[in-house]
Amino acid sequence: MAVGGSAEGRGVRGALGRNVLASLWVVAGCSLTMPAAAQTLRWASQGDPLTMDPHSQNESLTNNLNTQVYESLVSRDRQLAIVPALATSWQQPDALHWRFKLRPNVKFHDGTPFTADDVVFSVLRARDSASDIKAYAQALGEPKRVDALTVDFALKQVNPIFLQHLSTLPIMSRLWAEKNGAARPIDYKSRQEGYAALHANGTGPYTLVLRQPDVKTVYRRFPGWWGRFEGNVQEVIYTPIKSDATRVAALISGELDVVLDPAPQDTARLRKTPGVKVIEGPENRIVFIGMDQGRDQLLHSNVKGRNPFKDVRVRRALYQAIDIETIRSRLMRGQALPTGGITPSPLGGYNDATLESRLPFDLAAAKQALSAAGYPQGFEVTLDCPNNRYINDEEICQALAVMWAKIGVKLRVNAMPRTTYFPKLQRLDTSMYLLGWGGSITDAETTLTPLLRTRGEGGIGAWNFGQIADEKLDTLAATSSREADPVKREQLIKAALQQHQDQVLTLPLHRQVVPWGVRQNIDVVHRADNWLEFSWVRVR
Repeated sequence: MAVGGSAEGRGVRGALGRNVLASLWVVAGCSLTMPAAAQTLRWASQGDPLTMDPHSQNESLTNNLNTQVYESLVSRDRQLAIVPALATSWQQPDALHWRFKLRPNVKFHDGTPFTADDVVFSVLRARDSASDIKAYAQALGEPKRVDALTVDFALKQVNPIFLQHLSTLPIMSRLWAEKNGAARPIDYKSRQEGYAALHANGTGPYTLVLRQPDVKTVYRRFPGWWGRFEGNVQEVIYTPIKSDATRVAALISGELDVVLDPAPQDTARLRKTPGVKVIEGPENRIVFIGMDQGRDQLLHSNVKGRNPFKDVRVRRALYQAIDIETIRSRLMRGQALPTGGITPSPLGGYNDATLESRLPFDLAAAKQALSAAGYPQGFEVTLDCPNNRYINDEEICQALAVMWAKIGVKLRVNAMPRTTYFPKLQRLDTSMYLLGWGGSITDAETTLTPLLRTRGEGGIGAWNFGQIADEKLDTLAATSSREADPVKREQLIKAALQQHQDQVLTLPLHRQVVPWGVRQNIDVVHRADNWLEFSWVRVR
C-alpha cells in the first residue's frame, strides 16, 4: 500500500461506492441498509473486539464494548475522574487495607443478585495466568467477603493507585461463570474457545444480544439496570469495517451514526459534509516501535549469531532515522502529537518537558551509529504490524520501511488483522513490532509495570514483548509501585522514564489525535480514552 494514501479509498468514493457498500452489507449479513429505529445506535470502526470475556484481553475496543455489560466497583466520569459504580462508598483504615460497601439490590442480567462473593470471585479470576489484566488484579491484594455487601482488600504493599487499578476490573457473576464452564479466563493467545467468548452476563446498562465475530455485535438496553440513563439509546449495533472509505461512505449515507476512526485524509471532507460533524481530541495513547532485546539471535532477521537490537547504538540509529515531522504532517495529516515520551499522556511524566523530548532526526548520525555498532551495510528484519487497530497503523509501518532503507535497514512489513496480531505478540513470536498503549489511567505505573519491566510473575512485563530487561529501570519502577510519599514517588517515576529514554528501550512515535465522525442528530461524549459510553448517547 502506498505510504501517502489509498487508491482503494479514492475508488470507493466514486460512482461505484454505493454498490461496493451495498455488497459489503449483503456479504456480511448485516441489516444496516434497513431503516433503523429512532433509538438504535449504529456504529463502526476498523476492527472487532477480540473476545467477550472481560478478563481475557486488555485491548481498548474490547474493553469498551465489554464494559457496557460488565461493571467495576468504581468507574470513570466524562473527565475520567473516579466515581462510585458497584460500590457506593469506600474507606482506607490504613495504608494496607481498603473496605468497600457494595450497592444493594443490583442484579445481573440473568436475574441473580450481585454480592461480595462475585467481587472476590472476579478478582481471583482476573489474577489467573490466562488473564490479560492480572498485573492490575494482583495489585489489589487479597479480597475478602465481610458480609453480602461488604468487601475488604488486604495489600502486601502500598498501592498508590489502588482505585485506578480497581477501575479496570470488571465484575462477573460467580454462579453464571461456574455454571457455564467459565471459571477461568479464556487463554486467547492459544486460541482457546469458551462460553464467555461469545456470551456475557453483567450488571451494566446493556445486555449482549448477539455476537458474530467479524460481522456484528448487538446490544440492548437492560431495563433492570440500577443506574440512570442519560441517553435514550435502546439498541446498539456494532459493525467492524476494515475499509476506511467504506466506513466513511456509510456514515455520509446515514447507514452509520458514528465512525470511531475515520482516516486522517477523510476528516476534512467530513467537516464539510451536510448532516455530519467531526468531534476530536488527543487520545491517551502512545504509538511506538518495540524491538526484541532478549534473544541472542532474532527470529526474523538475516543477522545470524547476534542480535542488533541489544546494542543501544542500533536502537538510537533507528530512532534518529525517523522523520517524525513527515509522519505527522503528511501521513497523519496533523492528527498526531510527536513525542519522545512513552506514557499515554504527558501527565504520566508529570508534564516534564525533558521526558517528552525526542532525539533529532539526523540520517548522518544514524548511519554513523549503525556503522559503529558493526552494521555499516545495515541488515534485514521483519516488522510486525496490525492493519486494523491504530490510525494508519500499516501505513506507519510502510513509512518507516522507506525511512530506514536510507540507512540500510530493510524492513519486511508483516501486516495482519488484530485477531492474529495480538496472539502472535503474546507468544513472543516477533522481532520488531508497532504497538499503541493507553487508556483512562494516566499514571506511569500502568506503563512501567506491564510494558517496560522485565517479564515475571503476576503480569509484570506481560506486554513487554521486546523482552526488555533493564535492571536500573526495574528497580526504580518496582520501588515507585509501592512508594506512598508523592514527592519521592515522582522522583522515582521520572528517573525510570529517563532511563527508558537514555537506553532507547523503545522508539516512541506520537500520541494519536482521535476524530469521531458523527451524524448531526447524535449527541455523544468524546472521552480522552477514546471511549464510547452507550448510556450517554442521545439520538435526536
